[in-house]
Amino acid sequence: MRPACAAFLLLGASLPLSAQAADTQTILRGIDRSVQNRVSRVLSFTDVEHYAVYRGADLTHPAAQMTVKVTYRKGIGKSYQVLEQSGSALIRRFGLMPLLENEKTINLPGNVERSWFTSANYDMQLKSSGPQQVQGRACYALSITPRRKAPNTLIGTLWVDATTFAIAQVDGIASKNPSVWSGATHMMRQYADIEGIPMSTRARAESSSSLLGRTVVTIEYGQYNLRLVPSSGLHSAP
Repeated sequence: MRPACAAFLLLGASLPLSAQAADTQTILRGIDRSVQNRVSRVLSFTDVEHYAVYRGADLTHPAAQMTVKVTYRKGIGKSYQVLEQSGSALIRRFGLMPLLENEKTINLPGNVERSWFTSANYDMQLKSSGPQQVQGRACYALSITPRRKAPNTLIGTLWVDATTFAIAQVDGIASKNPSVWSGATHMMRQYADIEGIPMSTRARAESSSSLLGRTVVTIEYGQYNLRLVPSSGLHSAP
């Protein structure tokens, strides 16, 4: 997974009452319902993802790039089709391709459930009683600590929409390093509402090691095409 946090400030009394304050248990139940709603409604989707790898202090010129089409099918997982690639063949072969393979593994049935941001997978604590502004949205901030350590689980902060409790952003450090040769990996992912479903829009991961130095990977997501179960077809509302 996939791995700069947006600035935020406290909102004032102009917020609607429903977004001004909520207790932790209400927010946790809302988060769990939002995740379950996404799981229940999304049958499949495709999107186009652009990966860029930067080395050292140069965050302007990618050392390698790859654009892929992603296909997700419920109960099956994800598959990837490389559309374009450029830059270092070595980085693409030993950096980006293993990253895609790892994403495949994480999203397999039986694995993907353990990476969901839910109260079953994470201990979550409300960081402030009122919402904060994140990417133009009123959001609650919660500190999160995974109940199990893995390279795809984070210790950090989760922001959820103050009205729908859908995930808006997550930022933190991987709870477990992917290898003994790598240092701590800092990851950030942003989400937007697409057809009522929170979907990734941007991600960033940064790590360093004595062998490879500093590496930054950015991912831009777009061109979503979702196949959904109508919300009226669900037995219970989120």
